[in-house]
Amino acid sequence: MIPDKNHFMLQIKKMLQIKKRIGWVMLLAIPAVSFGQDFNALLIPDSLKKGADVVKRYDERILEIKSPGKAVEHERHVYTILNEDGNKYGAYVTRYDKFTSINSVSCTLYDDMGKKLKHVKKSDMEDLSPGSDISLMTDQRIKATDFYYRNYPYTVDFEEEDDINGILGFSHWMPNGSEGMSVQLSRYVIIAPKDYEVRYKEFNCSIQPTITESGGKKTYTWEMKNLPARHEEKWGPSWEDIVPNVLFAPSDFEAQGYKGNMSSWENYGKFVYQLIKGRDVLPDEIKKKVHELTDNLKDNRQKVYALYDFLQKNTHYISIQLGIGGWQPFDATYVATKRYGDCKALSNYMIALLKEAGITGKYVEIWAEEDTPPIIEDFPCSQGDHVISCVPMGKDTIWLECTSQTESPGYMGSFTGGRKAILIDESGAHIVPTPTYSSADNLESRVIDASIDAEGNLDANSNTLYRCLAQEMPHSLMRDASSEQREKYLNRLFNLPTYKVDKSNYEEVTGAKPVVKEYLHVTSPNYAGVSGKRMFILPNLFNKSVNRFSADSARKYGLVYNRAFKDIDSISLKIPEGYTPESVPQDVKIDCKFGKYSASVKVLNNKIVYYRVRVQSPYKCPASDYPEFVKYYDQIYKADHARIVLVKKE
Repeated sequence: MIPDKNHFMLQIKKMLQIKKRIGWVMLLAIPAVSFGQDFNALLIPDSLKKGADVVKRYDERILEIKSPGKAVEHERHVYTILNEDGNKYGAYVTRYDKFTSINSVSCTLYDDMGKKLKHVKKSDMEDLSPGSDISLMTDQRIKATDFYYRNYPYTVDFEEEDDINGILGFSHWMPNGSEGMSVQLSRYVIIAPKDYEVRYKEFNCSIQPTITESGGKKTYTWEMKNLPARHEEKWGPSWEDIVPNVLFAPSDFEAQGYKGNMSSWENYGKFVYQLIKGRDVLPDEIKKKVHELTDNLKDNRQKVYALYDFLQKNTHYISIQLGIGGWQPFDATYVATKRYGDCKALSNYMIALLKEAGITGKYVEIWAEEDTPPIIEDFPCSQGDHVISCVPMGKDTIWLECTSQTESPGYMGSFTGGRKAILIDESGAHIVPTPTYSSADNLESRVIDASIDAEGNLDANSNTLYRCLAQEMPHSLMRDASSEQREKYLNRLFNLPTYKVDKSNYEEVTGAKPVVKEYLHVTSPNYAGVSGKRMFILPNLFNKSVNRFSADSARKYGLVYNRAFKDIDSISLKIPEGYTPESVPQDVKIDCKFGKYSASVKVLNNKIVYYRVRVQSPYKCPASDYPEFVKYYDQIYKADHARIVLVKKE
């Protein structure tokens, strides 16, 4: 049977995500367990099977630092897969590039009793590119294999040895690598010259290494045993915040002739600065264009906006990752000529444009996307996967996302807003905050003028103003979606049994706090229930809460919510002639640590007037607050689904 290629690639993506989470150290095995009987699944303690999808039987990672620029990495992982959810660990994925060469890989499959079934060598594995539609050049390659074995439980044993020629970081040790993984034994070892500073920081544990010295080298060993499986909880802390883990980083390091030290932010920043220094030279025609755009503008802010607009209209993002190019941007002339670049290159190009106009721009490293880890300020090292630029202006700063062709200047949003970043200049690295958006900023204000006929059919005109984080989806609908994609999304947007959006229109107001204005015409047959002389109507037409939580749930971890928003719904709903109210929901007002909510409804002549406000701010509360949390969301759910009962006059 030929394995399904799409399934195989999906497995690869899953494994890449896991390895990204726990770090990209590719290691070799130092044999410490024997084969056969040791892999018998019956030998696993019941405490490690409870709640587990996979048991990490044996895990040893060894990093031997030969010099600031060279190392040998070793790894061995033995997993027993207990069920379908653990199958992602039955596949093995590793990658290599200009810095990393794989000396050997060995993958072995065992059945439930520990009998060897299959062995795969490096030469047997698929060799693939990790590229995508936005990757133009990369020297990274992937080695991958999957046994496609599904007789549970089964065991896999993976071993690897790599040579590292160019050190820019070390892996993150996290024995419980993901949900549903228990750990029988996990060990992390660093062997380094005795005068080399080994830097590490523990989280959610107090484990300290065992240190031995021999022959001019020091060996540091961290070890954990018998860790039960864990599971994340909705509205809970991140995985990294609940499981034991240790972060490592170099002190002295070297890659492709560039040397540096990460023991302080000053030294780290100076290393990065040497990678970007002198790469801001523009072609003469671009210099001329800069002056055409800015010389007649007296305000620096206007100049920044004009140059950012030029950047957006004349470049686009393509990932380029070649050796040190994963850290160093292509120079400004390259971007000007090719009209493309990755985040580093485009940000560097923007800074070069600003420099030509007499404005100082800064190069900034940052974690991108939502739910990213925070910058660990007391542990200098590479912390980020993206680069942006900014323009300090006295007490204000203009932030610029240089990979987007549509984003408003100054707006960071959910992609890079509300977090710390690493600003680089000639004096080093500086931890700085990006803009944070409050509940008042993230506004969704909807005004609806609607009517319901005698059969209960709804006809509604909806005008909504979205701002900041709230406008990101409608902005994407405007800028990125086809008409077919937009129609499909809009007709799945509302929590209604049946409805149709047959008209839509969008307008955009750019700025540091951008706004999108949306008009929708919505029809919903049988929206109101009609039974005899009564009509049943939900006055909250489009913004009903769907979150409810079990009061009996045994909460283990605290409650964490990081976003802020404010929703305002103002509805005028015309009803058929001859109906009077029999039952109208009471006004609701809630104000607690989890948020604020109010809703009111009135029936005036032949019209229902409904007004709802919900304000949500970030919170972080202990697990003991869970009953109050359940009550809060239950109250909102009930209020949002409360019905008006109308009776037709005789």
